[in-house]
Formats: sequence, structure tokens, C-alpha cells
Amino acid sequence: MTTERIDRASVGLRSERGPILLAVMLSIGLVAIDATILATAVPSVVEDLGGFTQFPWLFSIYLLAQAISVPIYGKLADLRGRKPIMLLGIALFVLGSVLCGFAWNMPALIAFRLIQGLGAGAIQPMGMTIVGDIYTVAERAKVQGYIASVWGISSFVGPTLGGVFSDFISWRWIFFVNIPLGLAAAWVLLRRFEENVASTTRHKIDYWGTILLAVGGSLLLLGLLEGGVMWNWDSVTSIAILAVSAVLLIAFALVERRAAEPVLPMWVFGQRVLNSANSSALLVGVLMIGLSTYVPLYAQGVLGTSALVAGFALAAMTLGWPIAASVAGRIYLRLGFRTTMVFGAAIVIVGSVLLLTVTSDSSVLYLAFACFVIGIGLGFSASPGVVAAQSSVDWRSRGVVTGANMFARSVGSAVGVAVFGAVANAVVASRLGSSHEDLESLPGSVLAPAIHDVYYGAAAAAVLLIVAVLFMPNRVTEHPRT
Repeated sequence: MTTERIDRASVGLRSERGPILLAVMLSIGLVAIDATILATAVPSVVEDLGGFTQFPWLFSIYLLAQAISVPIYGKLADLRGRKPIMLLGIALFVLGSVLCGFAWNMPALIAFRLIQGLGAGAIQPMGMTIVGDIYTVAERAKVQGYIASVWGISSFVGPTLGGVFSDFISWRWIFFVNIPLGLAAAWVLLRRFEENVASTTRHKIDYWGTILLAVGGSLLLLGLLEGGVMWNWDSVTSIAILAVSAVLLIAFALVERRAAEPVLPMWVFGQRVLNSANSSALLVGVLMIGLSTYVPLYAQGVLGTSALVAGFALAAMTLGWPIAASVAGRIYLRLGFRTTMVFGAAIVIVGSVLLLTVTSDSSVLYLAFACFVIGIGLGFSASPGVVAAQSSVDWRSRGVVTGANMFARSVGSAVGVAVFGAVANAVVASRLGSSHEDLESLPGSVLAPAIHDVYYGAAAAAVLLIVAVLFMPNRVTEHPRT
């Protein structure tokens, strides 16, 4: 009989869990800060390196690399253990940061951002998987709040550091600052996180599935991110990219049915808990990209605030998220996962309605309050979904499940970019007679209705979110952590 054993040391002794959690939070902090720190430094980067028309790829290539690598790392972690994949991710992220800091032109910086993205694709799911390994459902009720607080703090620290480095030192330190943080996290994991994965099974790597997922998924995200921006939606380029991605992903699904150890097993799409958690994660991705893209734009272009104030309006969402996530655990332990997530989704709808009442005469504080309410709702609906998904499987499948959930959120972000961009451009085209890619330069009288219609789209996504979470069971049978 085939057997696998995960030693108690593989999930850490209770006395070691504190330092391990600190290392995980530090590692996730690297990714969280990097998500916002570069945005405020783009003018300095372009002034130094040139390549103004290419700078959007600094974000697109990072998102592509991170999103596609997440499910692959998740499977590798189930085969080889969490520790080596986490350390690989930190190493790639730090290497990419060093190279970015020494970049000599925009193409080089874009290429090095890809390496950073590959590192981030391992760090975030491995961090969440390790937390799922070493803490019970009851314990994760509190720990999820700690993890969420990393994102909340980073939403303030990232833009501030980006501005300080750009104005007073050099934009290159945006990347160099990752080096000591990454090394510190790696050192703690090496010293404190003991993982002995003993197995009598000879694993088979699903090479064909990995290749098809990587290429097909990359083309899908590329088509969604750049459609309507780099090329028209009805252009030959757009149609060809999306068609090829569809063919490759269909081939991927067929290959996975026959693979001995598929990189993304089809049973992930056949369980009620996972389908609800992943569909809600996708919708959370849609909502987050809609807010992060259009709320600051509305604050600056319509309400007339500075970039810094606009950033803080958005940060109100990431402040509400960890507050709710830290409380959500107490609720789902008493009332159940579905009840908690429905409560959160209902609050998201309330926040979305508040967004729809924002006008050009509104205070930026009112806009921030609407974002804060949405953040509260997302904290109650997103965090319990991850816990429920991880708890529904054992150690051998937890990496795959966590990776699939985060991949769903990334796909949701790409879908949100495409849908909201199309909505905004449609409104602009109806008013100006043509689409307008540079929304920042539009007058407030045109920008306001365009973004207002985006808010309608966000409200629709919030309604779909409440539908998705209704399928979540109220109670999930927890599998052993080892």
C-alpha cells in the first residue's frame, strides 16, 4: 500500500509557530508593498530610463508571472513540501529586486519584473498554505486577521516609501529595500521551519499540463489585460490571442484528465466548498481591481484631490479588510462559513450602493467611507472562503487548493480590467465620439459618468458575490493538519 508520512516537525512545534508566522507575514509584506510602492515612482522611473509607452508592462508582466505560476507552485508544494518552494520564491523575488535596482533601460526593468513576479507567485500561496498547515480552523480565526493586516499596513507604507525614495534618494531603492527583508524572512524559515516529507511514492511531474496552463493562461490574461489598450477588442491580434488561449486551455483540461498527478486536478472544480470559495475569490478580484483603478482616478479627476489624498481614499478599503478579517473568525466559528460570508457580501453591496451616491460635489471622506465599508465586507467574505477551502482537504492537496483560489482572484482582476475598461471607454465614446485610452486627461464632466458606470459594474459584481457565497456550506469537516 502506498503511504505518505508528514512528521509532526513538518508543521512546526507549537513554540516555533510564532517565528514562522512572523516570517510568513514578512514575506507576504514584500509582495504587498511591491503592489503599491512602484505606482508613485513611475514618473521618476520614466524620467531616468525613458520608455513612457512601455511602463504599463511593469505591472502587466508582474501580474502575468505571478498569476500563472501560483497553481504550479501549489502543486509542487504538495509534492515536495512548502519550505523549498517558499525559499525559492523569496530567492527569485530578491534576485528580481536586485536586478530591477540595477536596470539600465525600460525593457530590462520589465524583464526583471517578470522574475519578481515569479517569486511573488510562490510567496503568497505558500505563506497562506503554511498558515493552513500549522494552525487549526479555530486558531486561523485570529491569524487571518494578522495576515490581512499586512496588506492594510502595506497600503499606507508602499505609496509613502515610493514617494520618499523617488523624491529624496532614488527610485532604485524601491527594489533594494526588499533585499534585507527577504533575507530576514528566509533566515527565520531556514532556522525555525522544519519540514520532513517522507514518502514511498515516486512522483511524476505533469510537464505537459504545466506547459499548457502556463502558455494558455498567460495568453488569456494578456488578452484580457491589453485588449482595448494595446489593440482593439475586435482586432486580429485580440481575436487570435484569445482563440489560441481557449484551444490551449481546452487541451490542458483534456491532459489533466489523464495525468497521473495533474498540476491542477479536475476534482478542484467538482467540490461545492471549492467552487464557492473560488468563484467568490474571482469576484473579489473583480471588485478590488475596479476600486484600485477607478477610485483614485475619481478622487483626482472629479473631486480635485492630490494623488496622495486619492491614495488614502483607496487605502480605507485595505484598512477595513483586516479589521473585518480579524473578527470574522469568531463569527464563522459560532454561526458558520456561509452565514459569515453572506453577511460580508451584503455589506459589500451596501458599500457599492454608497459608491453610486458619490457625486462631483461629494467629500473625499465620503468616498473613503464607501471604500471602507466595502473593505469590511470583503474581509468578512474573502478570508473565511480561504479557510474553508483549506480545511476541506488534507495536507497533500492544500497547496493545490490554495493556489487555485489565488489564481481565481488573479483571473478576476484581469476580467475586471477588461470589463471596467470597456465600460468606461464606452461612456467616453458616447460623449466624445471616440474611445479615449488616457482617462487621466479627460475633463471631470466626462470622467465622472464613465467611472459612475464602472461603479454600477462593481455593484453587479457584489450581487454576484452574494450568489456565489450562498453555495458555501455552513460547516466544513476539518481534515488533519498533518
